[in-house]
Amino acid sequence: MDQPSHQILLAEDDEAMRVYLERALRQAGYGVDAVDRGTDAIPLLEENHYDLLLSDIVMPEMDGIELAQRCNEISPATKVMFITGFAAVTLKASREQPQAKVLSKPFHLRDLVLEVERVLEDQISARI
Repeated sequence: MDQPSHQILLAEDDEAMRVYLERALRQAGYGVDAVDRGTDAIPLLEENHYDLLLSDIVMPEMDGIELAQRCNEISPATKVMFITGFAAVTLKASREQPQAKVLSKPFHLRDLVLEVERVLEDQISARI
């Protein structure tokens, strides 16, 4: 089996959504590590290379914005993309992490995969 082209760290506290997103991303050819909270994502960021952090914004213990800030410190090359169902949270994320893409729930899986591809293509373009 081929190695996945990109590694994604998924942080989503809703189990059904996490399983759903992880399955869709794997089917699209990505390697995925999934956790249910930001605090569980930090050690993974320290130990592994990820091309993308895909994080819910509203989570227990550590929200997605704080996780993204830690990700920027630990792994500055990792792109960040948020998923959220809260419009007000989207505004805060855009203010505090202006380079991060925000995808609002509900969204179609196809849209998620397209946005992930777009973010990762931008990452590749930036290296060239």
